[in-house]
Formats: sequence, structure tokens, C-alpha cells
Amino acid sequence: MSFVIRLKWFFKLRWSQYTLAIVLMAMVSLLATIPPKMIGNTIDHIRLHDLTSDNLKNTVLILIGLAILLYVTAYVWITTLFGNSGLVEKLLRGRLLAHLTKMTPGFFQRNSTGQLMALATNDVLAIGQTAGYGVMTLVNTLVGASVVIITMISLISYKLMLAALIPMPFLVVVINKLGQKVRNRFIAAQASFGVMNDHALESISGMRVIRSYVQEEKDIAAFDKVTGDVMVKNQRVSILNALFQPLISLIVGISFSIGIGYGSYLVFDEQITLGQLISFNIYLAMLIWPMISFGEFINVLQRGSASADRLDQAFAHQPDIKEAEHPIALEKPTSIEMKQLSFSYPNTVHPSLNEVSFRLEQGQTLGIVGRTGSGKSTLLKQLLRQYPIEQGRLFISDVPVEQIALDQMKQWIAYVPQEHLLLSKTIRENIALGRPKATAAEIDNAIEMASFTQDIAQMAQGLDTVIGENGVMLSGGQKQRVAIARALLIDSEVLILDDSLSAVDARTESRILHHIRQTRTGKTTLITTHRLSAVGHANWILVLDDGRIVEEGTHEQLMLLGGWYKEQWEHQQLEASLQE
Repeated sequence: MSFVIRLKWFFKLRWSQYTLAIVLMAMVSLLATIPPKMIGNTIDHIRLHDLTSDNLKNTVLILIGLAILLYVTAYVWITTLFGNSGLVEKLLRGRLLAHLTKMTPGFFQRNSTGQLMALATNDVLAIGQTAGYGVMTLVNTLVGASVVIITMISLISYKLMLAALIPMPFLVVVINKLGQKVRNRFIAAQASFGVMNDHALESISGMRVIRSYVQEEKDIAAFDKVTGDVMVKNQRVSILNALFQPLISLIVGISFSIGIGYGSYLVFDEQITLGQLISFNIYLAMLIWPMISFGEFINVLQRGSASADRLDQAFAHQPDIKEAEHPIALEKPTSIEMKQLSFSYPNTVHPSLNEVSFRLEQGQTLGIVGRTGSGKSTLLKQLLRQYPIEQGRLFISDVPVEQIALDQMKQWIAYVPQEHLLLSKTIRENIALGRPKATAAEIDNAIEMASFTQDIAQMAQGLDTVIGENGVMLSGGQKQRVAIARALLIDSEVLILDDSLSAVDARTESRILHHIRQTRTGKTTLITTHRLSAVGHANWILVLDDGRIVEEGTHEQLMLLGGWYKEQWEHQQLEASLQE
């Protein structure tokens, strides 16, 4: 029942198709009771020596017609029912992906990629099987068994029927006990499958590191251990599944023994005819599939319920950032301001930002520098609204960000992170990710601004070069410039470069920054970097240390201040001169 409640939205959506399938399945069950009766009657006519050729011909024709009708009816309900099974899988995967796109980083810290992949594959498949195959087995059990039992009572003998069905209650008890164990073991097997996915993803994505440290054999051994655990847990599920069929066969065999033994006595006692006994045994054989269906239904239902529980847990997570109930519409971000903003990551005690304050007007450039781990990237992420912050600390156009629609914030910002996500597609498709309908001239212009034109000219297929998973065919500097070109193509109101020039040389960096200053007049730019030459042109520069602003000002003011910024600038300039 809990499974039906979870999927009531789908059953409500597709009630007409399910009704049609169930009605047709019931019709098949009713029509299937006719041939055994006709066979029994024919045998009685043979025994009494009054079977004519016309009667036999009519019986054969009717049986052929019934076979054709049963085939057509079964075809319709199978395609209808299992079409719904495929549809619910499609809808659930779509809902899951849509849900994941709304989740903030905290959700992905609590849920590994492998577990989420297991949800989208095995768990959704198990739910789809329950919505299709599970419904079929349930209807076959209830309708099929009921029709056959009623037919046996009304056309043969209720005493013979009751005697033959004596073992059946034991089947219900045993299957119920096994079903509960199957559910628990299936949950454990799904969890181990997620762990295996995680290990496979880490091994494939980190293959270069594994090889460079000569850890291939250890990684293979570790993966063998993980897959062994998956195998053992799935074997435990299979062991229980394997018990269903023998138990059903044993109990059905006992029923047949009772039916033949007691039925033969009733024939000799002339309470039933020989034809009725044969018809009864055919009906009894027809009960085998409903009994098997019942075992299959319990098995599939337990799997589907376990998977539905796991999926519900994922859907129960809500984004950490709540959408404003009555968002304020703004045309452009005319200013960005932080007022005494402090921030700590979830499950951490030490704050990553501590009372940070600054104001940036439209068209200005803000540089953010500091030691590794000083909070530079964390500061930028506050504009991306990835984590909840204290209200009244961050303002866009003097409006608190809590009152601005999240989609509007995203439309204003083009973000180039430190770790670039590139798709296993062509360079053109990767650059046009934010603007799929961009013209060739616009893409070429973005490539020129990112100083990537010469690199593309050296590639045999140019912009149509497939770069492999996460840009495996590109160098670190080329990956950065593809990501920068992608951001520049959007031509957003706010451009965020999070240490995005670290893998390019100084001359390439200078050209990219020159193009950005030329083309982004009147638009806001925020840059974090370890190379201070990247922010020397900025209107305002923040120097962070342990989440606090320890120095701030223009490049000239900071040089006069004589603090960390000046020391780093002089040190980097000396290194550059020595390299030249």
C-alpha cells in the first residue's frame, strides 16, 4: 500500500491505461477457463461413445478462435501495461535530474555520485518493474486465481477444490517471511552498488594519478574487494529469490497429488466424471502461474518499495537556499555590496569569512588576493547563492539578495571556476554551452578574447575537435581558455574569474585581461588570483587572510602601504624578470 501511495500521482495520471490493462487481463483469465471445460466435455463424450465429427470440428474451431482472441487481447494489455512501466522510469529520472539541479553543494557533500547514479539506474528500474510487472503479477494472482477457483467450485466440485487448496495458506506465510528478508537484503545490495560506482568513477577520472604513483595493482585489488562485496550482497538476494520457485513448485505438487488422489476417489464414487477430473487438473495447473505470480509480486514489491524509500529520501532534501516569496525585479546589478558578512561551511566551526565588507559599482573590477585558503573562492561563492548566509549582509543594487529571484541572479553572472567542467563534446559545443544559438562570429569573437585562436588553428578538426571526458585531450591552459571563452560568450553583467588564469603564461594572461577590459566596459568583473599582475588594473583590491580583509585599496595604495601585497608583488616581479 505504501508503494501505491508514493506513486499515486502516476497511477492517477495513467488510470485509464491501467484500467484498460486490468480489464483485458481479467478478460483473458475468464476466456482461459473455457478450453479446459470443453476438453473435459469432449473426453466425456468419447467415454460415452457419442462424439460426432461435427461436434469435434466445432470444438477445434472454437479452441482456435479462442487462442487467436487470447493472443490479441494479451498483446494489447502487455503493451499498455509495460508502456506505463517505461513511462514511469522516464518521468522519475526526469524528476530526479530536475531535483538534483536545484540542490546546493551541501547535498552533494552528503550524497556521493555513485549513490546518485544507483538511484537513477537500479532504483528507478526497480520502481518501473513494480509499476509494470508488479501490477501484472498482482492482477494475475487476484483475478486469475479467483476466476479459476470459482470455475472449479461451480463446474467441478467444491469438495475437491477445498482439498486441493489445503497447502496454499502455507505458501502465503512462507512468501511473506521471505519478502521481508528480500527487502532488507536488496537495500544493502543497492548501497554496495553505489559504493562500486564511486570507486569506478574515481579510478577512471584519476587514472593519470594512479599510473604516475604506480598504484594500478592496488587499485585493482581495492576494486576487486568492492565488487566482491557487491557480488556477495546480490548473491544473498538471489539465494532468497531462488527459494520462491521451489517452494511454489513443492506446494503446487502437493496440491496436484491431493487433486489426483481425491479426484480419482470421487470418479469411482461417481460424484464427478472422468472429464471433470481432467478439467479440474487443468484448472489446478492454471493456478500454478497465479501462485508463482504471488511470489514474484512479493519479490518485486519489496524491491520496488526499498527503491522508492531511497528515492523518497533524495526527494526529501530541500535546497539550502530558499526562493523569495515575493522577489523584487531588478533590471541590472548597478552595485554589489557586502556588509560585515561572515560565513562558515556546514559542519565546520572555524569561519571561512569574517566580517567582510566592500562595495563595487557597476562597471568596476574587484581583485581578491591572499594566501591559499584565505577565503577568496568562498567570497565569490556568496554571489552564486550556493550556501545560505545571514540576511541583510549581501546586497545587489542596494536590495538584499534574499529578495532577488535565484534565476535572475544566475542570468546576471558568468562564472569561471578553478575546476573547469568540460563536456565530452566538441570545442564549439563546450563554448556555446551558455548560448547554444550563438552565431559562428560570436563564438569566434569569444575565442579571440580568450586568446585561444592559435590553439584551435593547430587542431585538425578545429572547433569540431572532440575534447574527451572533462577535456582530457586539452592541456590545463587550454581548458581554462575554453572555460573563459564560454563565459565571455554570454556577455553577462557580472563576470567572476576564480583563479582562472593560473595555467596560462604571463603574456597570454595579459592579452586575455586586455580583451576583457576592452569589451566589458560598463560591466562588473571580480577576479581572484595568486598572480598579482592579473589584478593590478582593478578599481579595488582586497587582501584576505584567514577570512578577514587585512589590506584593501588600489594597486598604488597597496604598494604605498608596504604590507603583504607589496612583498608579493615585488617577489613575483623578480621571478618574472629572472624567467625572462
